Amino acid sequence: MTSHMAREVAEIPQAVARFLDLSRPAVTKAAMALRARDPAVIATVARGTSDHAATYLKYAIELAAGIPVASVGPSIASIYRRPLRLTGAACIGISQSGQSPDIVEMMRAAGQGGALTIAITNFADSPMAEVSDHCLPLQAGEEKSVAATKTFICSVTAGLALLADWQGDADLANAVATLPDALAKAVTLDWSPLSARLVRAEHVYVLGRGPGYAVACEAALKMKETSGIHAEAYSAAEVLHGPAALAQSQFPVLALGVQDAALPQLLATAERLAAQGADVFVTGAMAKGAVTLPMVPDLHPLVSPLVLAAAYYAFVEGLARRRGFDPDKPPHLRKVTETI
Repeated sequence: MTSHMAREVAEIPQAVARFLDLSRPAVTKAAMALRARDPAVIATVARGTSDHAATYLKYAIELAAGIPVASVGPSIASIYRRPLRLTGAACIGISQSGQSPDIVEMMRAAGQGGALTIAITNFADSPMAEVSDHCLPLQAGEEKSVAATKTFICSVTAGLALLADWQGDADLANAVATLPDALAKAVTLDWSPLSARLVRAEHVYVLGRGPGYAVACEAALKMKETSGIHAEAYSAAEVLHGPAALAQSQFPVLALGVQDAALPQLLATAERLAAQGADVFVTGAMAKGAVTLPMVPDLHPLVSPLVLAAAYYAFVEGLARRRGFDPDKPPHLRKVTETI
């Protein structure tokens, strides 16, 4: 029996194509507002998988636009009721449902504090969209599985499309336009060697750098949600500041590398951990002592980690079922999580 999660992973290319087609006017309008505002800083507001999308966009915006991006804790507005001075700034809120009271309240407060507010959500009529200056509707369609997949991919796509238009970056715009084809290839990749290693695993590290670190965070969350594995995400640099002490004696490690400036350091970390005795799996290139997993090659460095996330989603859905879990029904979780 095919899970909702598997069907939704398979729908990712079509969902992204739909967003690029139907939400182009909204992207153009928001990009014009960003050019007019010319923000010196950008705040993000999100939780869970959406916060990993925000982390991805943090790196992308800092790399492409040179503007610092910082995550704002929603509780500053929803619980502590403290106003933030955001005159001249922009604030991007990301939420699949757009309903969580703390996210809505922080977006409202950001606007009241002077920020240009942009909502990225699957529901254009949601409370978060209503309190924001602009909304980028994801057009992802219904997502029944508790573990969000196509909405994560579409959220990052929305942010990258906005960044490309705002900055007039033709190379990035072209890379975003070709995402549906790349994603269609990604969801068919075979990561069975990693599945065979993790079928009885209790712990795993997932490593990345830059936008790839955001995907590592998302990968670790999905492994916890769907497969009952205690997964921890680290920067391939940060893991050397203590956590590497545990990565020995067949400790499993997934290092998510892409063809960017951080790849040599990530590979060096992978080789170091493999030399300690860890079971290391790597993407992006070969590393001594590690197993290389396939990925879609020759992509723009700001979209490559996103395509890698789609490949990971297909892998982890199969891993969950192999471990005896229902990927659609993580224990003690619901599709829409509302916090204050």
